Amino acid sequence: MLYNWEGIAEFVTVAETQSFTLAAKKLGISTAHVSRQVSDLESRLATKLLHRTTRKVSITEAGTIYYQRCRQLLDDLQEAEHAVNDLHSKPTGKLKITAPITFGELIIAPLINNFIARYPELEVELQLSNQKMDLVAEGYDLGIRQGQLEDSSMMAKRLATRTLFVCAAPAYLAAFGTPTKLTDLNQHNCLQGSLGHWRLQDNGKTRNIHINGNLRCNSGRALADAALKGLGIVQLPGEYVRGYIRKGQLLPLLGDYCAPDEGVWAIYPHNKHLLPKVRMLIDYLDQELSGKSDLAY
Repeated sequence: MLYNWEGIAEFVTVAETQSFTLAAKKLGISTAHVSRQVSDLESRLATKLLHRTTRKVSITEAGTIYYQRCRQLLDDLQEAEHAVNDLHSKPTGKLKITAPITFGELIIAPLINNFIARYPELEVELQLSNQKMDLVAEGYDLGIRQGQLEDSSMMAKRLATRTLFVCAAPAYLAAFGTPTKLTDLNQHNCLQGSLGHWRLQDNGKTRNIHINGNLRCNSGRALADAALKGLGIVQLPGEYVRGYIRKGQLLPLLGDYCAPDEGVWAIYPHNKHLLPKVRMLIDYLDQELSGKSDLAY
């Protein structure tokens, strides 16, 4: 059975503007037509939806309940129309993206360049920074984040995984020994990142383990260089050390204690209708990265 939609748009617009005249102007139809459609709707429902006086229009209790449901229906209908139109859309206009520096340089930027080559009418601003940007305040359409997400106000899609490696140069291990359990780290020079702790598993639970060392730096590349030069043990994501591990220049350690793989995420402001250019880029990144660990790149 098909439902009669007549009068719903008119009623919702009157409820929102509190005026038949303003509703008519917004809908581009006559005031008399709006009034007639709302009256017919009330007759079908056998319920008074609006209080009318010569000075103002107000909504009844029944009208409030009906309005809330009708507003949702109209939003869903508009969303359905957008979804169909998006099938025929090509991404155009500006797109502002942020990503971590090293992962952005090695992985994200080349993929975005491929995306621009496919859709040359798109204008992209890519900002690489290890600072967590406020996407809404700074006008970003999309952010790439790694690890644990903290901002629950954002929508997120997992694109891939990354592995954190604890590793050291063979020369360091030859000089100072190889740690085999977490307590052994207390006897080693552990190179620190900006957080001052490592994420490891202790008795089957993932914990932030406090470590000590004579170097602290917020650059993964600088820490990898220090490890290569035998200065200490380091924990870094695979994009910093995977090549050195393959070549045997760094040796992975404490494999049984390493934390589970973390996520690589596309995050974006909560928006019921995602712009086609953003949705298509997320889908493209997901297609290229989905199911891969960072050692596969």
